[in-house]
Amino acid sequence: MVENRPWLGVLTHATLILGVAFLCFPVWMALVASTHPGEALSRSPIPLWFGDQGWENYAQLLTEGSPAVGGVDLSTMLLNSFIMAIGITVGKIAISLISAFAIVYFRFPFRMLFFWLIFITLMLPVEVRILPTYDVVASLGMLNSYSGLIIPLIASATATFLFRQFFLTIPDELVEAARIDRAGPIRFFWDILLPLSKTNIAALFIILFIYGWNQYLWPFLITTDQDLYTIVMGIQRMVNVGEGLPIWHLTMGTAILAMVPPVLVVLAMQRLFVKGLVESEK
Repeated sequence: MVENRPWLGVLTHATLILGVAFLCFPVWMALVASTHPGEALSRSPIPLWFGDQGWENYAQLLTEGSPAVGGVDLSTMLLNSFIMAIGITVGKIAISLISAFAIVYFRFPFRMLFFWLIFITLMLPVEVRILPTYDVVASLGMLNSYSGLIIPLIASATATFLFRQFFLTIPDELVEAARIDRAGPIRFFWDILLPLSKTNIAALFIILFIYGWNQYLWPFLITTDQDLYTIVMGIQRMVNVGEGLPIWHLTMGTAILAMVPPVLVVLAMQRLFVKGLVESEK
C-alpha cells in the first residue's frame, strides 16, 4: 500500500520551483536590463521590472551595433555564429557517420587501430593542438574565412564512437536481408542506417550545434575582420572595454538575442533529442 503524504508533494514542488527560479533569475535580470537606458543600470537599486527602452535598444543592436565592437550590427554576428554552428554540426555528423560505417561494416587492415587512434583524440582538445592547427590554417590561407572557422573543428571522436556503438546493435539479419535484395553499401547506408539513426542524429545535432555556437577561442584567434565576428566574440568585446564602463543595457540585449537560436533548436528537436538519449530499442 502506498502511503499518501501530501506534505511530501508540496515540498517536492516547492524545491523544484525554487531551483527553476534560481536558474532563471540571471536570465530575467538580463532581459530586464536590456529594456532600460544605460544610466538606469549604473545606480542603486537595480531595476527588477521592464523599462520603456526595449524596442530602441534591440533596434540599435540589430541595425547599428554597439560601439564596443566597432559598430558591427548584431544581425551580422548572429549570422556568422549560425553559419559556423551549422557547418560544424553538419560536418561532425557527416564525418562521424561515414567513419563509424566504415569501421563497423568494412574489413580492412588495422581497422581497430584506426578506431582507437580516433578515440584517443578525445584527450587532445582544441586548446592543446591550437598552435599547429593555427599554423596549418594560416598556411592554407583560410584565416578570416568561414572555412577556417569550420573545417578545423568538424572532426568528432565522440560522435564517431556513439554511431559505432549504435551500428553494432543493428541485427546481422538486417544486413543479410539487404544483401539478398542486392543493396550495395551506399544503398544500405542511405536507406537503412540513416533512417534508423534519426534519433541519434537529432540528439547529437543539438549538442554539437550548441558546441559550435559557443565557440570563442578559435574564432578569436583566426578572425581579425569585423565582418566575421561571432556573437560570443561580440559579447566579450562589449564586456572588456578597458578602463571604461560596459554599456550594460546593450550587452544584456546581446546576451538575450544570443540565447534565442540555441533555444529554438532545442525546442524544435526536443522530442527526438530525448528519444535519442533514452531509447534502447530501435
